Amino acid sequence: MTNGPRTKEYLVVADDIEATVRIDDDPALLVGSYELTVAPMDPATTAFYDDLKADLLGKINISPQEHLDMKMAEELKQKFRELSIRIAHEKIPHLTDRQAKFISGIILQDMLGLGPIEFLLRDDNLEEICVNTSSEPVWVYHKEFGWLKTNINVPNEAKIWNYASTIARRVGRQITVHSPLLDAYLSTGDRVNATLAPISSTGNTITIRKFARKPWTITDFIMTKTISAEVASFLWLAMQYETSILMAGGTASGKTSLLNVLSSFIPSNQRVISIEQTREITLPPYLQWVPLAVREATSEGQGEVNMLDLMINSLRMRPDRIIVGEIRRAEEAQVLFEAIHTGHSVYATLHAETISEALRRLASPPISLPSVMLESLPLMVTMFRDRRRGIRRVFEIGEVIPSLVDNKPPTIQPVYRWSASTDTMVKLRKPTRLYENLKTFTSMGDNEIEKTLEDRQKVLMWLVEKRINSVDGVGKVFAQFARNPDRVLEMISQEGQVGQKPLFGDQPSQ
Repeated sequence: MTNGPRTKEYLVVADDIEATVRIDDDPALLVGSYELTVAPMDPATTAFYDDLKADLLGKINISPQEHLDMKMAEELKQKFRELSIRIAHEKIPHLTDRQAKFISGIILQDMLGLGPIEFLLRDDNLEEICVNTSSEPVWVYHKEFGWLKTNINVPNEAKIWNYASTIARRVGRQITVHSPLLDAYLSTGDRVNATLAPISSTGNTITIRKFARKPWTITDFIMTKTISAEVASFLWLAMQYETSILMAGGTASGKTSLLNVLSSFIPSNQRVISIEQTREITLPPYLQWVPLAVREATSEGQGEVNMLDLMINSLRMRPDRIIVGEIRRAEEAQVLFEAIHTGHSVYATLHAETISEALRRLASPPISLPSVMLESLPLMVTMFRDRRRGIRRVFEIGEVIPSLVDNKPPTIQPVYRWSASTDTMVKLRKPTRLYENLKTFTSMGDNEIEKTLEDRQKVLMWLVEKRINSVDGVGKVFAQFARNPDRVLEMISQEGQVGQKPLFGDQPSQ
């Protein structure tokens, strides 16, 4: 690890436009820089640019549905792209296809996108994009370099407001002087938070939390040591037999990523309903999944659909599993535990560093759940982010043990905990509540449970060995294992013999 200046250069492509990124991270400076460079248009083309935009607007009709619907907005973008390239060729006949695409991309970013921020959205090295005000550059959080100051500026506060309003309309929300806070998401799945002045006293803000373009899978988590195969097999068994789980952790520790990864353990023939304040969850496409999100009231105070409304409605949709998303307030916690009491398997995330802290948060104000409700949650998992080393780990897994004394809060019994010194998961004790539930409802004994865990661990290690880490590839293996585990284990043991074809026909993701 060097203490001297570090630099890095790479290309980013957005809307057919190439941009060069140069990062300078000099410890002598207060903060590193992120320089984005796009080749400028030649003077002749620049002179035609405004005419091209005006001509384009005159020739394309945008329906309200195209402007507001996220899926139709993508079709609208393609329509703009094709028409703008054609008009560019008509107005400037000597343009090459590459030049026409360049002009088209600039127009798209200017009229339908977020301007130069579109390049930041396409940079897979970034985790966070922050517009704090028009008077200072945009900031980004880079996976390798941490916080960096860019050379990108949004020209004025009205432009920031316009970007936030565009995002809000696409998801059926609004951000106004009367409703100056926005929680929303982009079509890419990236989460957006926006605020308007004077709530944010220095100016309007937009914060974009980016999600991985290639979804994480359990194979990726094991390969990066985020989780061990032993712990993954334990959680697989728990989810297969419909154990409700709460995933906790600090900011950007990977709670939602863990929830998305563990969703691949849900049997493919089951129906999943998710209930969220803001869409963050992305489940495998082979699942029968219905995502629901709350709707805020209009400025007239009408049309609100809250989480309790969605919870009641979801129970009429015959769900096998319910995902409540992130618990921030008492309302979400109530929804979570009401869902558990209906007899469904429920999964959620919560901000808390340890499982003990998670339990205290649920029991203390402002959430203040009674002990009898807390006892219905069997299992908790916490995630940890080591910012110095840039790693994320499953930190702790524990069972919630009901108290034998009435009205006394339940206790936490840790089962696994991550050791920082060895970077390994350590088994602290044998699970009790989960094993008792399995014995009661599946008639399995201790030996059979242990054998089941070993078999699942073999499957997981085989996925790692063959580097099968696509969502569909992993899901295909789990689906076949659920139907015929003995056959899958037999095929895994036989694979590698001369002439043996790939077991599931899957190739590793690049």
